[in-house]
Amino acid sequence: MTVVAATLLWGCGTTRHVPDGSRLLDKVDITVEDSSGVKTAELYNYLRQTPNHKVLGFAKLQLGIYNLSGNDSTSRFNRWLRKIGQPPVIFDSELTDQSARQLRLALVNKGYDRAEVEVDTIPSGNKKMRVRYRLTPGEAFTVNRISYEFEDSALRRLVMADSALFPIAPGDNLDRTVLDNQRTFITERLRNHGYYAFTKEYISFTADTTAGSRGVDLLMTVSDPRPTNAAQPDTTAAGPQRHTRYIFRNVYVVTDFSPGDNAGAYSFEARDTTTYNGLRILYGKDRYLRPGTISEQCYVLPGHPYSTAAIDRTYEAMNRLAILRYVNILTRPAGREGDNETLDAFILLSRTKKQGVSVELEGTNSEGDLGVGGGLTYTNRNLTHRGEVLTAKIRGAYESLSGNLDGLINDRYTEVAAEVGITFPKFEAPFLSQKFKRRMRASTEFAVTFMRQERPEYTRVIAGAAWKYKWADRLNMTRRTFDLVDINLVNLPRSTEDFINNIAPDNPLLRYSYEDHLIMRMGYTWYHTNRRPASTGTERHHRQVNTYTVRASGEIAGNLLYAISKLANIRKSDGVYKVLGIQYAQYIKGEIDYTINHAFTSRNSLSFHAGFGIGYPYGNSRMIPFEKRFYAGGANGVRGWSVRTLGPGAYDARNSVTDFINQCGDISLILNLEYRNKLFWVFEGAVFIDAGNIWTIRSYPNQPGGLFRFRNFAKEIAAAYGIGLRMDFTYFLLRFDLGFKAHNPAMNQEPWPIIHPNWHRDATFHFSVGYPF
Repeated sequence: MTVVAATLLWGCGTTRHVPDGSRLLDKVDITVEDSSGVKTAELYNYLRQTPNHKVLGFAKLQLGIYNLSGNDSTSRFNRWLRKIGQPPVIFDSELTDQSARQLRLALVNKGYDRAEVEVDTIPSGNKKMRVRYRLTPGEAFTVNRISYEFEDSALRRLVMADSALFPIAPGDNLDRTVLDNQRTFITERLRNHGYYAFTKEYISFTADTTAGSRGVDLLMTVSDPRPTNAAQPDTTAAGPQRHTRYIFRNVYVVTDFSPGDNAGAYSFEARDTTTYNGLRILYGKDRYLRPGTISEQCYVLPGHPYSTAAIDRTYEAMNRLAILRYVNILTRPAGREGDNETLDAFILLSRTKKQGVSVELEGTNSEGDLGVGGGLTYTNRNLTHRGEVLTAKIRGAYESLSGNLDGLINDRYTEVAAEVGITFPKFEAPFLSQKFKRRMRASTEFAVTFMRQERPEYTRVIAGAAWKYKWADRLNMTRRTFDLVDINLVNLPRSTEDFINNIAPDNPLLRYSYEDHLIMRMGYTWYHTNRRPASTGTERHHRQVNTYTVRASGEIAGNLLYAISKLANIRKSDGVYKVLGIQYAQYIKGEIDYTINHAFTSRNSLSFHAGFGIGYPYGNSRMIPFEKRFYAGGANGVRGWSVRTLGPGAYDARNSVTDFINQCGDISLILNLEYRNKLFWVFEGAVFIDAGNIWTIRSYPNQPGGLFRFRNFAKEIAAAYGIGLRMDFTYFLLRFDLGFKAHNPAMNQEPWPIIHPNWHRDATFHFSVGYPF
């Protein structure tokens, strides 16, 4: 990637399309002349002109692509190069002066009222210009103390209850942005407590600088409304006006609203179809949602104070109903009642199609054996008019076999699978209070699955059932999943004679995959991030520099069945307890992942990821089920290895068809460091370093070298490095990574491929969707 960029840059010349008499803006620097603590990285956002973007900090790849284009504007190839490239940024003295003024204004807004900005323009090379902004902020105003003045004592009590959360505090710089944030904070609090007409223009700050020593005594004033014209009474004579609380009088829910007809929303007032919990629900022709379901999603309630938060929560709750395609909420003043003003709220809903069907077909040709497969998916977005979503999937595949079929039980490959799931948009749990249910964004999911596979050597049935709860906070920044019960059953009703013994006489892992077994587990997953949702609308100047995510999960299996086996005095068979003749697994497993991303600029970032997991079999199991064990390598692991080709420990793979079965373990550690850079158009580049491995918690004969021993831990850490190319299409991202082995812990293999590289042996290509972490 770097070589290509350098070729484009120096092979074509960076000033090829710079007009005579003009100069390419080659570089811009901002320096701070004193130790004021001003962060220069934040100030680049105020520049009105910046140079062409650089890849990896030095190669102007997009400019190089643009310079590849010729002067013929009728050429499609030239137009394409110019579209994905970036034209040269021509130095503009007027924009430079504007940048200097914006930089000084930014410093003044941060409290540096004596700031000075000087500009140096330095011609360099052929048709190039460098610009340096030298900033001298001086000493900033700082806040000595803050006083508060309220013309309405009711507002004082409400606002000061949250004074510990105010953005500005004594000792801070007198930053106008922070002061405005405080105005916004107070306004939001008041509007969430009924003050519908309150705006931040009623909040003002007065700074008293007479104390000297660059200290400021700050006075925050919350004013009452003032008469807007002479026809209104004189406030001195008639007494001051007060901010009035607004109460919702009536709440109308219009279920068959036509989008774009907001004026028609109010014409439904006389059609009070149904009243439920104070809501007036106007159904029209079709009652496709039950009144109770509508009430559960509605946080705008009659008799309650106006609240922006309640309106937002109603939007969120209604939009989670799959049957709705449009939601809008309007409010209208409804007159004064006693000491309060009133509002009527109109919740306008429009439905989508209740049912949907999708079909997929495929054909296969394997060494002359023809096959066909297909699937059908049915979706019902409102099964019983409670907003639940039913999904039913059926899939089948068939392939005929030719040749010698002696000794086989089937003359074909067939697969039939079915899955039925239903999702409720709330907690389906009678022991939880209604208040708790309404506080969370929750769903309840039930699912059953069935698959029957017929192969020449065996017939296998895989069945499962699951019951889980999911819930999250309002911003979806903290999410939880509780798997109340998850059952998976594998059964081989038929197989050829000695099939199991022939395929894996000494490999219990592979035998396990084809023997009857049962997993009955319970699990919990917790996820948290500080990354604000896009809907919060963070501005460019307030980009989140550091974002992180943490995910922790745990699961336990077999304890209930083990307890029942003990209490019922069930006799062991072949040394283990069985249910209906099938052995069940018993184990405990936990995982934790942490990722942090640091954005240097809007186009460059560095991400670090660490993951650790451990599982332990006990009781009725000597080994964790194969599908629950950890594996290493792959597009989201140590990318110098393909998936399931690394570890455990120093285990040396034998390259057999079934050897990947052995490359799993009970302990997992992975570390990743990745630098990402936006290139041009939808392309992004990356360089990365990965490290990690897996280990077993017990010694197994078929996994020599896989047992975790602390004394061998460091030398059994595998390492890889590589480069990546990504294509970000906003709604999905395609990822291409090329990883190279740096340190290989496997026995009898080259330990340091980074010193003795071999392309065929050490390079691994990965294609995936989405970032690795």
